[in-house]
Amino acid sequence: MIKSAQEIALMATSGALLAQVFDRLDRLSLEGRSTMELNDLVERMIVDDLQARPASKGQYDFPFVLNASIDDIVCHGMPSADDVLRSGQIVNLDITLEKNGYIADSSTTYLVGEVAYPARRLVRATYLAMWKGIAAVRPGAHTGDIGHAIARFAREMGYSVVKEYCGHGIGTEMHEEPQILHYGHAGTGVELEEGMVFTIEPMLNQGKAAIRHRPDAWPVHTRDGKLSAQFEHTVAVTREGVQVLTLRQGESAPA
Repeated sequence: MIKSAQEIALMATSGALLAQVFDRLDRLSLEGRSTMELNDLVERMIVDDLQARPASKGQYDFPFVLNASIDDIVCHGMPSADDVLRSGQIVNLDITLEKNGYIADSSTTYLVGEVAYPARRLVRATYLAMWKGIAAVRPGAHTGDIGHAIARFAREMGYSVVKEYCGHGIGTEMHEEPQILHYGHAGTGVELEEGMVFTIEPMLNQGKAAIRHRPDAWPVHTRDGKLSAQFEHTVAVTREGVQVLTLRQGESAPA
């Protein structure tokens, strides 16, 4: 669970490479592209350009390099040649990358073409909620402080937080301890220590928090059919506070 300075440096390398993948996606026009086209583009970039491994492929028998979750899909959306992105949609792209044995994990919810204000507001609020959680990270704080900060902000904005899925420790394995809930009570949970590395990845719903999915199927939907958005960064607890290992070029904590 506790990583050495050398291990965190290796994870920062993986995180920087993953940030390059998202920087490339940021420059793409997504409208008219299928989610399978995006999957294949990301795989080529990770494998051929960055000489790294897409860590999601083969994990839990998942055959793709990314999750593509459109509109009311909360998470675990499967890429498909039939899912061609249309103007007005939102899509979360969740990608992992492993380099030198260490994994980074991150996601962004993109606006496709001209998106209505309610959807844009949800996406912006989810991004800010992630950063509220990141701002709570420091030695001596608790995992409950992260969840409390996220959930309080989400409520203030009029959104609900999905409780069934959480952030997680990460390193040489995709999922390690501790679990990072995106709701909770301040001062509770695992105490944070320098050297911990984990993801913060809140999923906010326009409507109620309830979800639906088939036990034998990957995609998870909102039960009421309203939109869901998600953002994710991999972070390390440092002596001074927190280091975001998957930070994008030009990205910084919102003022």
